Amino acid sequence: MQKTHIRHQLYLLRFPLVLILAILWNTRSAQAQTVLNMEEHDAKPYYFGITLAANNSYFKLLHDAVFLHQDSIMVVEPLKTFGFNLGLLGNVRLSEYFDLRLNPQLSFASKNLYYRENFPTRETTKNIESILLQFPLQIKFKSDRIDNMRVYVIAGLKYDYDLASNARARRAEDLVKIKAGDYGYEAGAGFEFYFPSFIFSPEFKISNGLSNMQVKDKNLRYSNVIQSLKSRMIVFSIHLEG
Repeated sequence: MQKTHIRHQLYLLRFPLVLILAILWNTRSAQAQTVLNMEEHDAKPYYFGITLAANNSYFKLLHDAVFLHQDSIMVVEPLKTFGFNLGLLGNVRLSEYFDLRLNPQLSFASKNLYYRENFPTRETTKNIESILLQFPLQIKFKSDRIDNMRVYVIAGLKYDYDLASNARARRAEDLVKIKAGDYGYEAGAGFEFYFPSFIFSPEFKISNGLSNMQVKDKNLRYSNVIQSLKSRMIVFSIHLEG
């Protein structure tokens, strides 16, 4: 199931990759000469930028055996919701084609859970709000510059800390407790468009957590039907680099 899920997320990358290939083909076939912007930028040992992003967040949910042996909660499934990120970017040049990139961000996200019950018959949505401090460390592989544009791919590791975690909360039985810390991996692709005074970089990436975020408590009825919750996020970012 894990391999199938990863293949599905990589399948989502087909749209930006097809766009990348189309732009490369059209750019190489163009005959007109272009004035190169920020020629000296490629030799900089390091540079900084800011990040604005939109995210689509959800949990990958695995049911507990308890779910199959009870007849009260009939459905529990994750819901996808939208949020946004604000961040800083630091880029260190390793070689002609490789960079090391740190992109700390403050992310506002929701990973909600939908329940349908029989006794009594009702539908419930548990809103799990998160304010995440994210610390991704990535390797960036970039193509040759084509006039005022280049293509790149990224891959790396991340650590997230949820400032809104309810792991220590004490409330009624309808609570689903979520841990504060998470770690995982990221992969994505993007463009760099060179303007006279800055670089505009749209980017698409997937960001997957590897740890079980649920704080297991068999006394919480909405929680004990779940074996594990792993975070998933699809992010579209705009980097402005100087």
